[in-house]
Amino acid sequence: MLLPINPEHPEPRKVRRAVDALERGEVIAYPTDTVYGIGCDLFNKKAIDHIYQIRHLPKTQKLTFICPDLSDIAHYAIVDNRQYRLLRRVLPGPYTFILEATREVPKIVQSKRKTVGIRVPNHPVVQALVSELGRPIITSSAVMPGGEPFIDPEEIDDAFQGLAMVLDGGAGGLEATTVVDLTSGEIEIVREGVGSIEELYG
Repeated sequence: MLLPINPEHPEPRKVRRAVDALERGEVIAYPTDTVYGIGCDLFNKKAIDHIYQIRHLPKTQKLTFICPDLSDIAHYAIVDNRQYRLLRRVLPGPYTFILEATREVPKIVQSKRKTVGIRVPNHPVVQALVSELGRPIITSSAVMPGGEPFIDPEEIDDAFQGLAMVLDGGAGGLEATTVVDLTSGEIEIVREGVGSIEELYG
């Protein structure tokens, strides 16, 4: 089901409808500051399993989650002062940071190394979603099997069977986030995407 939403000023009643779906354990799609995301409530294991089915992903592929803001990250990841300064400088923004997980994080989304990928996107719709939900959303990119992102929300609705809702905020981006591993204490670029590498060393 497509639900058009204002990408700059998302209507509260539409945000509430999407959050109701998340609270029921459903999977939805939404715009972010990079490509469209497909996600669910971090604490609903059945919904997380459903994302793996919808996206045809192996369980070995770990999913990222979206936090409402920087202060929320500390509940789910161990962040030292140096890492925090970096996060504060570039977030919200088009980056995924791999950090050491805290005990709050469900095992299903942790890697064997007990790490997690965390995002704080710079997009009003997904920010409104996680704020209204009050906890993180597990997220996976809405991409085709070949790895090309879907730009058109209608195509996302057609392509992924089992989505409860697609929040249509217009055309999506073509490139995913820049993925940065901070677990060694250094900045390690895992994947170069939208987020500027230079910005990380600023």
